[in-house]
Amino acid sequence: MISVQSSFCLGAARVILLGTAGFCLHASAFAQSATLDELPDAPQATAPQSSPSAPTPAPAPTPGTPQTQPASQTQQPSGSSNASQPAQTTTPSSSSSSSSSSSGQPAQTVPETKEQKAARARRELEAEEHQRMLGVVPMFNVQSDANAAPLTSKQKYQLFFKSSTDWYVFAITAIDGEISLLGQEYPSYGEGGEGFAKYWGAAYADTFDGNLWGNAILTSWWHEDPRYYRMGHGNFFRRAGYSAFTTIWCKRDNGKWGPNYANVAGNFIGGTISNLYYPANDRGVELTLGRGASVTYEGIVGAEIAEFWPDIAQHFINKHREKLDRQAAQQSGSAPAPKPITTPGTRMQPEGNQTPAPNPPEDKPQDQKPQ
Repeated sequence: MISVQSSFCLGAARVILLGTAGFCLHASAFAQSATLDELPDAPQATAPQSSPSAPTPAPAPTPGTPQTQPASQTQQPSGSSNASQPAQTTTPSSSSSSSSSSSGQPAQTVPETKEQKAARARRELEAEEHQRMLGVVPMFNVQSDANAAPLTSKQKYQLFFKSSTDWYVFAITAIDGEISLLGQEYPSYGEGGEGFAKYWGAAYADTFDGNLWGNAILTSWWHEDPRYYRMGHGNFFRRAGYSAFTTIWCKRDNGKWGPNYANVAGNFIGGTISNLYYPANDRGVELTLGRGASVTYEGIVGAEIAEFWPDIAQHFINKHREKLDRQAAQQSGSAPAPKPITTPGTRMQPEGNQTPAPNPPEDKPQDQKPQ
């Protein structure tokens, strides 16, 4: 029987081999990798504006000078009608209300309705279903917006089905089955095409069972979010610790964070179900715990990749752009400048200062004195 330590070693080796195989499937599609999604900036407070409603104090009149009233306060003749009066200006109360609305106080946001939140979750889920690393590896369960809308139970099952029936899952489980076949991990499965089919079926069943329980059934039951929320900022050790901790700590549908019961329980439930199709010599409590722990360890590696891959991709994209810019600058600077047309009597100057040199003075015959 395979011990728990051996299961850990096999799991680690499998992760490395599968990661290398997934990288080599489509390395040329690097330009299609996802970039970092910036979180919305915090609202910036505007400078407080002075209220225009405060009246300007009138200057004190000097003795002996007649006081003049403003144009807006001139009295109309008693015989004039109300219709002939000019339109009154804005009252102080309305001006004060307009000044308060234009002040730096943040406007009150209307709470989002249930229908609006469901529509936003549907749009976000559609965007997530197109996320891939290197254009190949699906990253459907990765979310970069900390304020993403929670998924409904129907959407959780939709996400599970999408991630479990993607072509990449069939390809990577086939590679996993081939690795197990070459290592004769379960000799009772046999060799050849029949043995490969059994290995492939067992590997795909492990993935399907884990996703079904850990990302659909239990998350809907315990109201947990099956997605991984990227931190996207901070130093390396903080982000690495956060990624590993999300294996046992997750975001809930109410926006709070708590224990990730669905992920841990789903891994061990999948390991228990695997006793139905693995050989009789490779069953039991010890091997069930070993398989569950191996899947949990693989989940930690997947979380680390989901956290840091956009940064790695953006780094190489920036390097590639800088290289193209340097090449374009060299090509534009290496073009030979047109040679100036020389005229008789001019001498060429060094490059960069090609002004014509003055003609050399001609030798004039000296005047002879008369003898």
